[in-house]
Amino acid sequence: MRQPQQDRSRATRQRLLESAIEALAELGWAGSTVAVVAERAGVSRGAAQHHFPTREDLFAAAVDYVTNVRTDWIREHSADLPSGRERTRAVVDLVVRMYTGQIFRAALHLWVAATSDEQLRDLVVPLEAHVGREAHKLAVELLGVDETAPGVRETVQATLDMARGLGLANLLTDDSKRRAGIIDRWAEILDTTLHARA
Repeated sequence: MRQPQQDRSRATRQRLLESAIEALAELGWAGSTVAVVAERAGVSRGAAQHHFPTREDLFAAAVDYVTNVRTDWIREHSADLPSGRERTRAVVDLVVRMYTGQIFRAALHLWVAATSDEQLRDLVVPLEAHVGREAHKLAVELLGVDETAPGVRETVQATLDMARGLGLANLLTDDSKRRAGIIDRWAEILDTTLHARA
């Protein structure tokens, strides 16, 4: 039985988005052309441009799509998080994993390219603002804190900023051993700080 056109179109779009992230993470901005992404996705360049008229549209949509998939995955697995002080450590670890994987690597290539490409920057800045808000909201929710309490919002934001820094440190070499110790220590500090604020 033939797959309906709408389903095929949706599947093509998803393959293009996933291939764009893989290409960007592996090849960087310069090597990630529409032709390369289309080939990886198994579609023609014309089909890719039907879904995404410009290269910038393709990569902005790809980062947004995969970030949302990752956020949904974390939400789904939040039910498995432990309670008490162990929870803080598990949440910090989840947040750090958001910034040490392929998605962050791809987004970073996009950020660097956007610094010298005004058209791309116009797409990336609001996208990253959205991603930042969603990550912050997710961290607040998983930590179970009231961000209207003085200092809590800044403390949660510091956690996200630290996670980005750990993601940067992990780009060139495997930083997992050092990172584990930092996550442990930051979770202790975060737990103490948030309970003091509460």
